[in-house]
Amino acid sequence: MNYYGSWTFFVKEVRRFYSVAVQTIFAPIVSTLLFLLIFGTVIETKILEFGNITYSQFLIPGLVMMAILQNAFSNSSSSIIQSKIYGNLSFVLLSPLSALDLYVAFVAAAVVRGLAVGVGVLVVGWIGYDLQIYHAGWILLFAVLSAAVVGGLGLIAGIVASKYDHLAAFQNFIIMPLTFLSGVFYSIHSLPSFWQTLSMFNPFFYMVDGFRYGFYAVSDISVWLSLGVTLLFLVLVSAINLVLLHKGVKIRH
Repeated sequence: MNYYGSWTFFVKEVRRFYSVAVQTIFAPIVSTLLFLLIFGTVIETKILEFGNITYSQFLIPGLVMMAILQNAFSNSSSSIIQSKIYGNLSFVLLSPLSALDLYVAFVAAAVVRGLAVGVGVLVVGWIGYDLQIYHAGWILLFAVLSAAVVGGLGLIAGIVASKYDHLAAFQNFIIMPLTFLSGVFYSIHSLPSFWQTLSMFNPFFYMVDGFRYGFYAVSDISVWLSLGVTLLFLVLVSAINLVLLHKGVKIRH
């Protein structure tokens, strides 16, 4: 790896979204907290608790992970599609950076943005809803791995897409449904057996469930299974990205 080159490109990517922090960090925090306001305040009067935790306490880790996933995807996908459309990607491809260098920089920047938004949501939840932390290590591990997986998916979407419409379709028809149906707002044990089984095929479910385990030591499935599935998808997404970047699919003409 060209460590210095990869680090330089990573810093450039972080500065790109930090320069418009109101749009890329603060706006997603506010929109995510609206879910907490609606579901946590209104619906909590009907759903008192999950086990020994309130519905709001159950909800917050899911909302934090949802914010991490959606913003990690947005960062990497928007970065590469903008570079393709405006033509500055050619200058990146002329630099002495390998496919691995580019992949690490893109995904690392996506992780940073996802975590920045997630921390903002978490701070509000911590102040207002008496969150517990069972194991900070699990929380950090699933936050970083999940952001890396979805940041990689965003990179794939940005590479394959030719215009913003393609990218919006990927986000609206794949990322958003998988996120909303991943157990953010409910435990899968409250679903009929058919939908429980179907949820097991959603990779985002394992990310949310493992992340929530770090707060309350409560999960729908084994945390080790969640970790294994998340790592498997990270390897798969990384391999696809490295092949696409190495061959220059839809980025070299």
